[in-house]
Amino acid sequence: MSRGLGSSLQPVIETVGLTKQYLLGSVPVLSLDDVSMKVTAGELVVILGPSGSGKSTLLNMLGALDKPTRGKVLIDGVDVSTLNGPEMARLRLRKVGFVFQFFNLIPRLTALENVEFPLIAAGVNRRERRETALQLLASVGLKGRVNHRPSELSGGEQQRVAIARSLVNDPKIVLMDEPTGNLDSKTSVEIKAIVEKLNREKGQTFIVVTHNPVFAESADHIVHLLDGRISREEFRGMRA
Repeated sequence: MSRGLGSSLQPVIETVGLTKQYLLGSVPVLSLDDVSMKVTAGELVVILGPSGSGKSTLLNMLGALDKPTRGKVLIDGVDVSTLNGPEMARLRLRKVGFVFQFFNLIPRLTALENVEFPLIAAGVNRRERRETALQLLASVGLKGRVNHRPSELSGGEQQRVAIARSLVNDPKIVLMDEPTGNLDSKTSVEIKAIVEKLNREKGQTFIVVTHNPVFAESADHIVHLLDGRISREEFRGMRA
Protein backbone atom coordinates (compact mmCIF):
# COMPACT_ATOMS: atom_id res chain seq x y z
CA MET A 1 0.00 0.00 0.00
CA SER A 2 1.36 3.40 -0.90
CA ARG A 3 -0.54 6.49 0.19
CA GLY A 4 0.30 10.14 -0.12
CA LEU A 5 1.10 10.98 -3.73
CA GLY A 6 4.42 12.71 -4.17
CA SER A 7 5.46 12.16 -0.55
CA SER A 8 9.07 11.56 0.42
CA LEU A 9 10.50 9.49 3.20
CA GLN A 10 11.63 12.56 5.13
CA PRO A 11 9.81 13.00 8.45
CA VAL A 12 7.25 15.77 8.50
CA ILE A 13 6.99 15.34 12.29
CA GLU A 14 9.60 13.92 14.65
CA THR A 15 9.64 13.65 18.43
CA VAL A 16 12.82 13.05 20.40
CA GLY A 17 12.62 11.95 24.05
CA LEU A 18 9.29 13.74 24.37
CA THR A 19 8.25 14.01 28.01
CA LYS A 20 5.36 15.94 29.55
CA GLN A 21 4.70 16.27 33.28
CA TYR A 22 1.74 18.04 34.84
CA LEU A 23 1.00 18.95 38.43
CA LEU A 24 -2.30 17.64 39.78
CA GLY A 25 -2.46 19.89 42.82
CA SER A 26 0.99 19.26 44.26
CA VAL A 27 1.29 15.76 42.79
CA PRO A 28 3.41 15.39 39.59
CA VAL A 29 1.72 13.33 36.86
CA LEU A 30 3.77 11.96 33.96
CA SER A 31 1.57 12.08 30.86
CA LEU A 32 4.28 11.32 28.27
CA ASP A 33 7.52 9.52 29.05
CA ASP A 34 10.44 9.58 26.59
CA VAL A 35 8.39 9.27 23.38
CA SER A 36 10.46 9.18 20.18
CA MET A 37 8.78 8.66 16.81
CA LYS A 38 8.92 9.77 13.20
CA VAL A 39 6.00 10.46 10.88
CA THR A 40 6.71 10.37 7.16
CA ALA A 41 5.09 12.90 4.84
CA GLY A 42 1.89 11.51 3.34
CA GLU A 43 1.31 8.80 5.94
CA LEU A 44 -2.01 7.94 7.51
CA VAL A 45 -1.03 7.44 11.15
CA VAL A 46 -3.31 6.08 13.87
CA ILE A 47 -2.44 6.48 17.55
CA LEU A 48 -4.21 3.88 19.70
CA GLY A 49 -4.33 3.40 23.45
CA PRO A 50 -6.65 3.25 26.45
CA SER A 51 -7.93 6.33 28.27
CA GLY A 52 -5.11 7.98 30.17
CA SER A 53 -2.39 6.59 27.92
CA GLY A 54 -1.26 10.06 26.79
CA LYS A 55 -2.85 10.12 23.31
CA SER A 56 -4.41 13.57 23.51
CA THR A 57 -1.32 15.03 25.20
CA LEU A 58 0.82 13.67 22.38
CA LEU A 59 -1.52 15.14 19.77
CA ASN A 60 -1.35 18.55 21.46
CA MET A 61 2.45 18.36 21.32
CA LEU A 62 2.44 17.32 17.67
CA GLY A 63 0.18 20.27 16.84
CA ALA A 64 2.30 22.85 18.71
CA LEU A 65 -0.55 23.51 21.14
CA ASP A 66 1.72 22.83 24.12
CA LYS A 67 5.42 22.53 24.88
CA PRO A 68 7.14 19.49 26.40
CA THR A 69 8.72 19.32 29.82
CA ARG A 70 11.71 17.62 28.19
CA GLY A 71 12.60 16.49 24.70
CA LYS A 72 11.48 18.13 21.50
CA VAL A 73 9.02 18.13 18.64
CA LEU A 74 10.15 18.99 15.13
CA ILE A 75 7.50 20.03 12.61
CA ASP A 76 8.89 20.18 9.10
CA GLY A 77 12.35 20.39 10.69
CA VAL A 78 11.48 23.25 13.06
CA ASP A 79 11.99 22.66 16.79
CA VAL A 80 8.73 23.89 18.30
CA SER A 81 10.33 24.54 21.70
CA THR A 82 12.41 27.37 20.16
CA LEU A 83 9.31 29.31 19.06
CA ASN A 84 7.49 32.02 20.99
CA GLY A 85 3.69 32.24 21.13
CA PRO A 86 3.10 34.22 17.90
CA GLU A 87 5.60 32.05 16.02
CA MET A 88 3.83 28.89 17.17
CA ALA A 89 0.49 30.37 16.07
CA ARG A 90 1.89 31.15 12.61
CA LEU A 91 3.31 27.64 12.30
CA ARG A 92 -0.06 26.10 13.19
CA LEU A 93 -1.85 28.37 10.72
CA ARG A 94 0.48 27.41 7.86
CA LYS A 95 1.33 23.78 8.58
CA VAL A 96 -1.35 22.12 10.74
CA GLY A 97 -5.09 21.48 10.52
CA PHE A 98 -7.14 20.26 13.50
CA VAL A 99 -10.29 18.15 13.77
CA PHE A 100 -11.81 17.72 17.23
CA GLN A 101 -14.21 15.21 18.76
CA PHE A 102 -16.79 17.89 19.53
CA PHE A 103 -16.49 19.60 16.10
CA ASN A 104 -15.85 23.12 17.55
CA LEU A 105 -17.97 24.81 14.90
CA ILE A 106 -19.23 28.37 15.41
CA PRO A 107 -23.00 28.01 15.98
CA ARG A 108 -24.10 31.25 14.35
CA LEU A 109 -22.15 30.65 11.13
CA THR A 110 -23.21 28.47 8.21
CA ALA A 111 -21.15 25.47 7.09
CA LEU A 112 -19.62 27.63 4.36
CA GLU A 113 -18.75 30.44 6.77
CA ASN A 114 -17.25 28.00 9.28
CA VAL A 115 -14.93 26.61 6.62
CA GLU A 116 -14.03 30.11 5.38
CA PHE A 117 -13.25 31.42 8.84
CA PRO A 118 -9.53 30.39 9.12
CA LEU A 119 -8.82 32.07 5.79
CA ILE A 120 -9.83 35.44 7.24
CA ALA A 121 -6.89 35.25 9.67
CA ALA A 122 -4.67 34.26 6.72
CA GLY A 123 -5.68 37.44 4.85
CA VAL A 124 -7.34 35.67 1.91
CA ASN A 125 -9.81 37.77 -0.07
CA ARG A 126 -13.54 37.03 0.10
CA ARG A 127 -13.91 35.58 -3.39
CA GLU A 128 -10.99 33.17 -2.97
CA ARG A 129 -12.21 32.19 0.50
CA ARG A 130 -15.64 31.33 -0.85
CA GLU A 131 -14.32 29.31 -3.80
CA THR A 132 -11.93 27.30 -1.62
CA ALA A 133 -14.59 26.58 1.02
CA LEU A 134 -17.14 25.49 -1.58
CA GLN A 135 -14.64 23.09 -3.17
CA LEU A 136 -13.75 21.54 0.17
CA LEU A 137 -17.37 21.12 1.25
CA ALA A 138 -18.08 19.40 -2.06
CA SER A 139 -15.08 17.11 -1.50
CA VAL A 140 -16.60 15.86 1.79
CA GLY A 141 -20.07 15.39 0.29
CA LEU A 142 -21.78 18.54 1.58
CA LYS A 143 -22.35 20.48 -1.63
CA GLY A 144 -26.05 20.79 -0.85
CA ARG A 145 -25.64 21.77 2.81
CA VAL A 146 -23.34 24.80 2.60
CA ASN A 147 -25.89 27.32 3.93
CA HIS A 148 -26.97 25.23 6.93
CA ARG A 149 -25.88 26.14 10.45
CA PRO A 150 -24.44 23.45 12.79
CA SER A 151 -27.79 23.01 14.58
CA GLU A 152 -29.32 22.06 11.23
CA LEU A 153 -26.71 19.38 10.50
CA SER A 154 -26.32 15.84 11.81
CA GLY A 155 -23.26 14.87 13.87
CA GLY A 156 -21.66 13.26 10.83
CA GLU A 157 -22.32 16.34 8.70
CA GLN A 158 -20.84 18.60 11.38
CA GLN A 159 -17.71 16.45 11.45
CA ARG A 160 -17.46 16.71 7.66
CA VAL A 161 -17.59 20.50 7.99
CA ALA A 162 -14.84 20.30 10.61
CA ILE A 163 -12.71 18.17 8.26
CA ALA A 164 -13.22 20.64 5.41
CA ARG A 165 -12.26 23.52 7.72
CA SER A 166 -9.08 21.70 8.79
CA LEU A 167 -7.98 21.55 5.14
CA VAL A 168 -8.78 25.11 4.15
CA ASN A 169 -5.23 26.42 4.59
CA ASP A 170 -3.81 23.42 2.70
CA PRO A 171 -1.79 22.20 5.71
CA LYS A 172 0.91 19.55 5.47
CA ILE A 173 -0.45 17.83 8.58
CA VAL A 174 -4.01 17.16 9.73
CA LEU A 175 -4.46 16.11 13.37
CA MET A 176 -7.70 14.41 14.40
CA ASP A 177 -8.67 13.90 18.05
CA GLU A 178 -11.29 11.13 18.38
CA PRO A 179 -13.02 12.21 15.14
CA THR A 180 -15.69 9.49 15.47
CA GLY A 181 -16.07 9.61 19.25
CA ASN A 182 -19.57 11.12 19.07
CA LEU A 183 -20.75 9.26 15.97
CA ASP A 184 -22.57 5.99 15.37
CA SER A 185 -20.80 3.06 13.71
CA LYS A 186 -22.19 3.69 10.22
CA THR A 187 -21.21 7.36 10.26
CA SER A 188 -17.79 6.44 11.69
CA VAL A 189 -17.12 4.24 8.67
CA GLU A 190 -18.18 7.10 6.37
CA ILE A 191 -15.81 9.55 8.10
CA LYS A 192 -12.99 6.98 7.87
CA ALA A 193 -13.60 6.65 4.11
CA ILE A 194 -13.46 10.44 3.69
CA VAL A 195 -10.15 10.62 5.59
CA GLU A 196 -8.65 7.84 3.46
CA LYS A 197 -9.82 9.53 0.24
CA LEU A 198 -8.39 12.93 1.21
CA ASN A 199 -5.11 11.38 2.38
CA ARG A 200 -4.77 9.46 -0.89
CA GLU A 201 -5.75 12.32 -3.21
CA LYS A 202 -4.09 15.26 -1.47
CA GLY A 203 -0.96 13.54 -0.12
CA GLN A 204 -1.34 15.25 3.24
CA THR A 205 -0.25 13.58 6.47
CA PHE A 206 -3.16 12.54 8.68
CA ILE A 207 -2.59 11.65 12.34
CA VAL A 208 -5.66 10.22 14.06
CA VAL A 209 -5.94 9.68 17.81
CA THR A 210 -8.78 7.26 18.47
CA HIS A 211 -10.26 4.46 20.52
CA ASN A 212 -11.96 3.21 17.35
CA PRO A 213 -9.99 0.33 15.79
CA VAL A 214 -11.77 0.84 12.45
CA PHE A 215 -9.19 3.52 11.58
CA ALA A 216 -6.32 1.08 12.07
CA GLU A 217 -7.58 -1.21 9.31
CA SER A 218 -6.01 0.84 6.54
CA ALA A 219 -3.39 2.92 8.37
CA ASP A 220 0.17 3.14 7.09
CA HIS A 221 1.58 3.53 10.59
CA ILE A 222 0.03 2.54 13.93
CA VAL A 223 1.42 3.80 17.24
CA HIS A 224 0.30 1.97 20.39
CA LEU A 225 0.55 4.07 23.56
CA LEU A 226 0.43 2.70 27.10
CA ASP A 227 1.11 4.69 30.28
CA GLY A 228 2.65 7.54 28.34
CA ARG A 229 5.10 5.38 26.40
CA ILE A 230 5.11 3.77 22.97
CA SER A 231 4.53 0.08 23.59
CA ARG A 232 4.91 -0.82 19.91
CA GLU A 233 4.67 0.54 16.37
CA GLU A 234 3.35 -1.10 13.22
CA PHE A 235 4.32 -0.05 9.69
CA ARG A 236 1.97 -1.25 6.97
CA GLY A 237 2.42 1.32 4.23
CA MET A 238 5.30 3.33 2.84
CA ARG A 239 7.82 2.06 5.42
CA ALA A 240 6.55 -1.51 5.64
